[in-house]
Amino acid sequence: MSMESLAGFLPIIVVFVIFYFLLIRPQQIQQKKRREMLASLKKGDRVISIGGIYGMIKEIKDDIVVLRIADNVNIKIARAGIDRILTDEE
Repeated sequence: MSMESLAGFLPIIVVFVIFYFLLIRPQQIQQKKRREMLASLKKGDRVISIGGIYGMIKEIKDDIVVLRIADNVNIKIARAGIDRILTDEE
């Protein structure tokens, strides 16, 4: 392989490296944070679902979460349906 043919691949390699650091890596970090958040769910956490339903976790069984959304009103949702854990300010 000559130096000219190697120089022809250099722009493609540079574009791939930029693409990796601007798109792929941040997405991997975000997915890791989400997996950690879902794994840390516990009874009593106040959460909001992806659909916008606010509730408090009453029970967790594997991939099913039972949310109390009002007095004597409980719903079951998939663990993956939890968007975020609410803090005291929210």
